[in-house]
Amino acid sequence: MGDVLAGIQATWEFDTDSVLIRFERGIRTPRLFQSLRERRVPHAALSSVTLTPGKRGTVVLRAVPRPGADPLLEAAAGQLKDGCDPYRLVLPAERETLAEYYADELRARLGPDAGEPAERFMVAAPEAPMRFKAYDGRASFDGDRISFRWFWTGASSEKWKAGDQTFPVTELSGVEWRSPEAFEGYLRLVPRGLEGTGPASADGAVLGGGPGAALCTGTARSVQSAGRPTRADEDPAAVIFGLGYGPVHESLPFAAAVLESVRRKQSTPATTALASAGRRDPADIAERIHHLGELHQAGLVTDDEFSAKKAQLLAEL
Repeated sequence: MGDVLAGIQATWEFDTDSVLIRFERGIRTPRLFQSLRERRVPHAALSSVTLTPGKRGTVVLRAVPRPGADPLLEAAAGQLKDGCDPYRLVLPAERETLAEYYADELRARLGPDAGEPAERFMVAAPEAPMRFKAYDGRASFDGDRISFRWFWTGASSEKWKAGDQTFPVTELSGVEWRSPEAFEGYLRLVPRGLEGTGPASADGAVLGGGPGAALCTGTARSVQSAGRPTRADEDPAAVIFGLGYGPVHESLPFAAAVLESVRRKQSTPATTALASAGRRDPADIAERIHHLGELHQAGLVTDDEFSAKKAQLLAEL
């Protein structure tokens, strides 16, 4: 279509096969939108388009993504408030006719599988490296590994005894994100072999599966696996939120990036093992050095740490 539709807090640019959503910057724009900056949404990732009356003389144009198409919404698992929904475009009511035109244009471009869950993520996840400060520790993600570094002022004795944690995404089956705007919010990693049957409420009642449930996204869950703490504040594979800690605009993109990486690693065929020769795959080493360089540029590792780790990786070739 090649047109632009400017709304409140966002602008939609219509292309032949996708919609580019650019979020405005400003004190009234949700910080999540400012963190995301822009998102390209393929028409094939959408299931429907709606136009409804909004508040205070506005109308709301919303593109509804297919379940499983967007890692951000999969990680959010229905916990985002309407005002933080990146697929809503709020417009003045006098632009309703124009909004209806674009809604019809988008509906005409929906793919044949619009009514079905997506088999893969079709909207890009936020990019690593990234980090945020939780109540009991600092979480960082370099694209391959998630690290938790505990704060002595907030971490439980169980986490202190376990020590700082590092989790390769290849050893994870998913991630759970409970909004910091809810009671007892947290981000929790799910190691392989400890998957639940689906998201569960805080009292342990199963809420049901659906796209993404196999990756253990969703709200709080009562973990029944032997050896894994039920409470997130006692689990070394989790960081907990609190007032001013783990805000949505930091922790949700983090969870989405981890979830996308876990899904991608699961779908990538295993490379030929070089264990018999005691050597690693050169492509894997190169990728890890690349991510290490990004961490170094971002100030997440020192010059000495970068040099030592790079030498260690090169020695594995």
